[in-house]
Amino acid sequence: MTDGPLKSWLERDKQVLRLQLAQPKANIIDAAMIDALTTALAKHVANSRLMAVVLDAEGPNFSFGASVEEHLPGQCAGMVRKLHALITQMIVYPVPIVAAVHGQCLGGGLEVACAANLIIAAPDTRLGQPEISLAVFAPAASCLLPERIGQSQAEMLLLSGQSVDADKARQIGLVDEVSDEPAQAALAWIDANIIGKSASSLRIAVTAARHDYIARVKEKLQAVEAMYLDELMKTNDAVEGLNAFLEKRKPVWDNTVPGADQ
Repeated sequence: MTDGPLKSWLERDKQVLRLQLAQPKANIIDAAMIDALTTALAKHVANSRLMAVVLDAEGPNFSFGASVEEHLPGQCAGMVRKLHALITQMIVYPVPIVAAVHGQCLGGGLEVACAANLIIAAPDTRLGQPEISLAVFAPAASCLLPERIGQSQAEMLLLSGQSVDADKARQIGLVDEVSDEPAQAALAWIDANIIGKSASSLRIAVTAARHDYIARVKEKLQAVEAMYLDELMKTNDAVEGLNAFLEKRKPVWDNTVPGADQ
């Protein structure tokens, strides 16, 4: 089934939900993609046979990231809240979600992947949060990355904007496995470790394993969302960085911090 920018179907006797970003080559995490993911996950959450979800993508890249246009003033608040609702939906989902990534996995695309329980990456994958280069930051990644890879490694990615390759990502714990065929590796992991177990007990186990993690991420996500909308987006540089990217020009920073001594 194709739902706009997303393909979704059930396999393994309706025990595995397949979700595939289907807007190559960029697979932008825009409002339409977020709506499609949200709808597909909600549609299948009550399926008592469901044991796992595999999220992958068509084309040469998993995702270039979020829509820059939709992060400009006027659309920004709605877009950020919509993405954060999807992230929350994923972290509380009652069965394991395995993200299978390849090519560029950046920005909002990496945030979505990090909301999964496991990430399996192809050797060609580049993973990063380049938002700071546009004078913005990644709110969801600011919550998810410290949980996944520790504070210092998270800050390295968030503050530098640099990307890492699959091997480096594996070393720091950002990805759990590197495979030439990440989607097939995800299915193989599910076949070997999940299928055949009690579906009802699995749901309780997933929630139990993530209990404190969910509480921490939800609380921090609310705080950093407010920082993004109420502080960051009131700076001249945030708007300048986004516009410069869209206009394909070098940004001109004024470095003015509201309320600080200049």
